[in-house]
Amino acid sequence: MDTLATPDFWMAVLQIIMIDILLGGDNAIVIALACRGLPEHQRRRGILFGTMGAILIRVVLIGFALTLLAVPYLKLVGAALLLWIGIKLLTQEDEDHKVDASDRLWGAIKTIIIADLVMSVDNVVGVAAAAEAGGGEHKLVLVVFGLLVSIPIVVWGSTFVIRLMDRFPWVITLGAMLMGWIAGTMAVTDPVMLSYVPSDVSAGGVTKVQSWVYQTAGVVGAVLVVMVGQAKKRYGMAKDLSRDLPP
Repeated sequence: MDTLATPDFWMAVLQIIMIDILLGGDNAIVIALACRGLPEHQRRRGILFGTMGAILIRVVLIGFALTLLAVPYLKLVGAALLLWIGIKLLTQEDEDHKVDASDRLWGAIKTIIIADLVMSVDNVVGVAAAAEAGGGEHKLVLVVFGLLVSIPIVVWGSTFVIRLMDRFPWVITLGAMLMGWIAGTMAVTDPVMLSYVPSDVSAGGVTKVQSWVYQTAGVVGAVLVVMVGQAKKRYGMAKDLSRDLPP
């Protein structure tokens, strides 16, 4: 109980809440993209269940976040998954008619959890560091508390983004491009890639890719998602057209 009364503990609480708020934008966009194709009465359930699943995944990741970041090829696999998710979300409307409502709901929840799992590998490091600094023996309690506080922010943000997507369809493309951007920057920061791309060593001995490489990789990922998504859409439209033509 002594730890709970210290200024360090409550400073760590504030830091974790701020980290979750700042990083919640990406999650809100992913959730909105995944749930936008659901019927109106299922959107709230998709957002809530997807958010809860993502939060549980983050709690699990906190325990070994630093170890995960050092695993070779893990970020490359995660980047490939994010590219696939971005393309899938961009072309989701073309596939929605093939499944019933319940399949779409669980499909949306699975997409949210997988995307958040991949995206959270970097994000949870900040939360873990804040908890380590101020949590003492209550580190896990501190992490869970901070994540729970962020839930209403992510849920509200997702609902708002869905309304934007309903009104302005081009927001969907921006969301898919964000997935590509994250995928590109994630791939280029994998430990395996650091030997092949221009990088600098900080005063603390940490190797990081140069800024222009990081930005370029993000742009390439964003453009790749849109190009493949548009090609997939055109292929689907051509296939439907050929099916409708008389023999």
